[in-house]
Amino acid sequence: MKVNNNCVGCGQCAAFCKFEAIVIRGKASFTSSCIDCKVCAEYCPVKAIEA
Repeated sequence: MKVNNNCVGCGQCAAFCKFEAIVIRGKASFTSSCIDCKVCAEYCPVKAIEA
């Protein structure tokens, strides 16, 4: 998973990540715990998460 420049750092993706694999530092970034389930992308209001 990667984050494009649309990310506003709102944290919606992190709030719905069951694996706590997203950290917000200005914008979202993924940790090694990410399993590419894509749930976070469904909740991103600005469509900043890409597979």
